[in-house]
Amino acid sequence: MHTGTYTRRQAAGLLLAASFTPKAVMANAGFDAWRADFRARAAASGVPSDTLRALDEVRFLPKVVASDNAPAETTRTLGDYVASAASPQRIKAGQVMMTRYPTLLGRIEREYGVAREIIVAIWGMESSFGAVRGSAPVLSTLASLAFEGRRRALFENELLAALQILADGDTSPSRLTGSYAGAMGHTQFMPTSFLRYAVDFNRDGRRDIWADDPTDALASTAAYLRMKGWQEGQPWAYEVHLPKGFDLARTGRVYARRLREWAQLGVTHASGKKLGGAAMGALILPAGPTGPVFMVFDNFHVLKTYNYADSYAIGVGHLSDRLAGGAPIVAKFPGNPWGMTTAERQELQKRLNALGFKAGRPDGVIGEMGRAAIRSYESARGVPVTGVPSRDLLVALR
Repeated sequence: MHTGTYTRRQAAGLLLAASFTPKAVMANAGFDAWRADFRARAAASGVPSDTLRALDEVRFLPKVVASDNAPAETTRTLGDYVASAASPQRIKAGQVMMTRYPTLLGRIEREYGVAREIIVAIWGMESSFGAVRGSAPVLSTLASLAFEGRRRALFENELLAALQILADGDTSPSRLTGSYAGAMGHTQFMPTSFLRYAVDFNRDGRRDIWADDPTDALASTAAYLRMKGWQEGQPWAYEVHLPKGFDLARTGRVYARRLREWAQLGVTHASGKKLGGAAMGALILPAGPTGPVFMVFDNFHVLKTYNYADSYAIGVGHLSDRLAGGAPIVAKFPGNPWGMTTAERQELQKRLNALGFKAGRPDGVIGEMGRAAIRSYESARGVPVTGVPSRDLLVALR
């Protein structure tokens, strides 16, 4: 489980973990001193002494730290990401898994109210249906990231949670493996999320998300989504079509309206079918107004608690739709979202950030945070508030 997107950087991390060897281990006097101090604090917090012995085998992994510090790749477009997420190969593999585990998935649906296609889509995105769960030792991974110091409090907290997992008897130190960032199992739970949401669905006395049997992992994912507010029977989103001349200032996750109100504004399903009903939805333009436009619902926001990136939520959601027999996305993804090159979009973000308007990391992906920054900038300038990126806006910022 992550709070970013499943990008090539994350995939590289999983491969790093899968190929972990003792050569990645390095002696480090500073690390040993930090470990001794952490052990004392963990003991003071109540971690049993027999559990703390697992720290004796913890080593500093410089490759894990190097991977975590590496800049995230920004060259992959949303179109490429979604095409990969719902590739023919992944759809076929997901269908195989749904055929292999129909009884289990049916039980999970009934217990938690989460459609099997969503669970299988997350499984496919996080670990290629269990094929790439990561084999890096979680304790050493988390300890290395905590010692590195950039996010020490975060990873020390995760390390304490990992020790609690051992104390609870859910797994053993040798089986406590995962990805380069400490995410574990079929659906990549971080240790703190495991403690809060993992379930023993097969009633064997352990919440075992590491086993080849995916029962506990898939049920734990459904339990997580339900606890985060998943609405049974509600779509995550669907693709829509905007009428010519539509006011883009009305778009954005925070501007929800009833479907019948969107219909009055000329918004239709991508197929042309009329919208209707009292459900609340909001329009997002993840690739700008010339790309696919989505009407998103509460379940879209729930998916974003699993991984905050819009691209991840769209990738999982679309893959789940395809697994359920849905059609491909109709609109094409533009080469230059918002009619701007990647360099121009990055410059726009940098200039907004420099002025104190928080547009996010300058990666060229202008999502809801970037559009909110534009709205704040426009409001401060006393000009019409649209939240729309454009070359004209960039010129005004220069």
